[in-house]
Amino acid sequence: MSTDFDDVVDQRQEVRRHEMKVALRWSAFLTFGFVLVTLDILNQGLLYKADQYFADLNRPKFEGFANFLILRIDDLGLRWITAVILLVTATLISRRFKSWRPLNLSILSLIFLNLFVGAAKIGFGRCKAKEDFDVCMFTDGMAYPSGHISNALVTWGLFAYIIFRYTHRAPFEGLKLYWWVAVVTIAVGVVSLLRNTHWFTDLLGGMFLGGAILVLVVAIDRFIPSKRQPS
Repeated sequence: MSTDFDDVVDQRQEVRRHEMKVALRWSAFLTFGFVLVTLDILNQGLLYKADQYFADLNRPKFEGFANFLILRIDDLGLRWITAVILLVTATLISRRFKSWRPLNLSILSLIFLNLFVGAAKIGFGRCKAKEDFDVCMFTDGMAYPSGHISNALVTWGLFAYIIFRYTHRAPFEGLKLYWWVAVVTIAVGVVSLLRNTHWFTDLLGGMFLGGAILVLVVAIDRFIPSKRQPS
């Protein structure tokens, strides 16, 4: 695609490199958080005790519209739904601003999600919270880390990022939807706890790993400049 993208964001190489380094530091910090959560589970630390607390709570039974609403909120972290919304949005933005980069970044984020989160799920093999075993790591389960909350954070986060990057012109001047990412991520986590589909640390680990993936994609975006594919 050729471009008539009138970018008002500072695209100097030194600025982009600084943004990349900041994103990489955040990615490393969030990855370290994921490692700490994992070690706490394996050693039955403070977070492991929080797991047991939430798993043993008496939960209300949702029926009718309340149950319908809970399930729809849960769907905001469902992989195929979030992926479709992200890819459609990225395609529309790519066509509008004559740059394949939004679509490329979206595909890359989905690849990273399936690669890193999927590998962690298989590797740790944690049972579901409803089974309520003591530690239940390496038992051929798929609970840790939570794919739902990782999906929500990465896909809605990138959704907000590409919209922000491509609306730096009147009347939007950089449309910020980061509040929406926070609301959806927290809502998906709360619903998972209410339905007892995940341990508390599944959600915490998923947030750390999903956040690391998201800012890693941002770092890659800032690292690779292109006049033909602007960002």
